[in-house]
Amino acid sequence: MRLMRSHSPQRQEDGFHTLLPAASEHLDELLEEFQAERDDHGLRCWLLELIGEARSNKGLPVLVDQLGSPDEALRGWAEHGLRLLD
Repeated sequence: MRLMRSHSPQRQEDGFHTLLPAASEHLDELLEEFQAERDDHGLRCWLLELIGEARSNKGLPVLVDQLGSPDEALRGWAEHGLRLLD
């Protein structure tokens, strides 16, 4: 998460790609971070993508909730995550 919060776009990308294969192992932290983050839209999208990539029913409430988001990008990542659970 520290890398994903960096001011360097490359470090942010590195952080995302480091977490991607291990998303399921960090799901609790990802869910907490998603709920706490309000200011960084890009980070919220990445977090929601990682929650979906974890492919766990534990992320289901957040994914379903974001289907009703007024934000098109968040809705899209929620839909993608739900498809991965199917």
